[in-house]
Amino acid sequence: MAAIVATVAYLGLEARGVEVQVQLIPGLPAFNLVGLADKAVAESRERVRGAIAAMGLALPPKRIAVNLSPADLPKEGSHFDLPIALGLLAAMGVVDAEALADYVVVGELALDGRLAPSPGVLLAALHAAETGRGLICPAAQGAEAAWSGSIEVVAAPDLIALINHLKGRQLLAAPPPGAVEEAHTGPDLAQVKGQEVARRALEIAAAGGHNLLFVGPPGAGKSLMAACLPGILPPLDASEALEVSMVQSVAGTLSGGRLTRVRPFRAPHHSASMAALTGGGLRVKPGEVSLAHLGVLFLDELPEFQRAVLDSLRQPLESGTVSVARANAHVTFPARVQLVAAMNPCRCGHLGDASLACARAPRCAADYQAKVSGPLLDRIDLHVEVTALTAIDLVSPRAAESSAEVAARVAAARAVQAARYRGEAARTNAEADGAVLEQSATPDEAGRALLAQAAEAMRLSARGYTRVLRVARTIADLAGAAQVGRGHIAEALSYRRQPPRN
Repeated sequence: MAAIVATVAYLGLEARGVEVQVQLIPGLPAFNLVGLADKAVAESRERVRGAIAAMGLALPPKRIAVNLSPADLPKEGSHFDLPIALGLLAAMGVVDAEALADYVVVGELALDGRLAPSPGVLLAALHAAETGRGLICPAAQGAEAAWSGSIEVVAAPDLIALINHLKGRQLLAAPPPGAVEEAHTGPDLAQVKGQEVARRALEIAAAGGHNLLFVGPPGAGKSLMAACLPGILPPLDASEALEVSMVQSVAGTLSGGRLTRVRPFRAPHHSASMAALTGGGLRVKPGEVSLAHLGVLFLDELPEFQRAVLDSLRQPLESGTVSVARANAHVTFPARVQLVAAMNPCRCGHLGDASLACARAPRCAADYQAKVSGPLLDRIDLHVEVTALTAIDLVSPRAAESSAEVAARVAAARAVQAARYRGEAARTNAEADGAVLEQSATPDEAGRALLAQAAEAMRLSARGYTRVLRVARTIADLAGAAQVGRGHIAEALSYRRQPPRN
């Protein structure tokens, strides 16, 4: 006898259909699995054997052949356990094969028959919706799968309960969608003492989605201000929340089916490898730059990262995607992030402070800052010198603006951009390019003259020139100005990295 069960294989954020074909062939008892399966899939034979034995059933004394079709598509992950088990039970006549034809099946099996969570269920549910099928998955991921829409989701705690449901002996209730996390739990901008210039740059970065670099001594508040950024960014809309959740689902970090409206904030340690930051590994997984998609990627102690690791971010920062090429797979993940970085001016961190001056200055600063390549710095829109806090700043009772107050201005500027770029690929000023940027950010005559002078004096690259225009457009949006003026250009240029002195 033979049976076919539908499941999926994951390539990046794409779920591709796979047929699990199971056939019982007369001959010596054996359990063979073919179809370009990795180690985790090959090991499913023992998990399936154990789960079926836990039900009190024995495998037939025949040759069991399992083919994962198409055979040339790489198969990775433990989610093939359940479709293989159901295909085998259908071939044995325990389950009606026709009852499985209307479902896509994913899930890992425990040896006692329980269904364990596996990454990527949300993608499998979306694939099932596209193909007009329902989804069978573990009970722990039913809430996640329910976000895919109006498809039938069968979320079973174990193999016996699933079989009883398919036979009509027990009805498994349809799982409700998971909860939505709305509130931001990070620090508030009111905690930041002083640093008016840096706070202003943070607001501009949030309003336009710009990349930002803080340079200053230790203890000046660079990390605190970066952690405050998600609290002033507008919440994710429905489509953005789904995009972020798809990445989290593939990475296996979407727990309890909870979707979030808060933008991601990822802060990897400076010892992170290239695969950890951009994605990859033995089983290709999204890296930190993809897990921060539509959110913030914070790199503290920027020069301490390996230079090759930092330079691997140059292409994702421009294109908004990261492509991981391996001998057996070519996978693309989304990576539209807002980069926020922080660094000390030199290794000791006290360059320019006469009382704590380094004996190796200025060579110490030059060597330290040279660890970050010029092309990467050119992709950062706002460069801010953060000064050390004085005793007056620390003891001052002055109340700083809260995140809620700043977030209201940011939301108003983002609303202007949403209306401006409706129907375009860009979502924020930081993404505007070509004719769209020229139409929206062309400065007035005085602004053009200042920009032309600055381009020559500051030796702006074409990329730098474009980024100055983008920042100026954001500053104008915050001011409620329809056209970019000289003042907006001047402020945008003040945040641009100055050329090194000869």
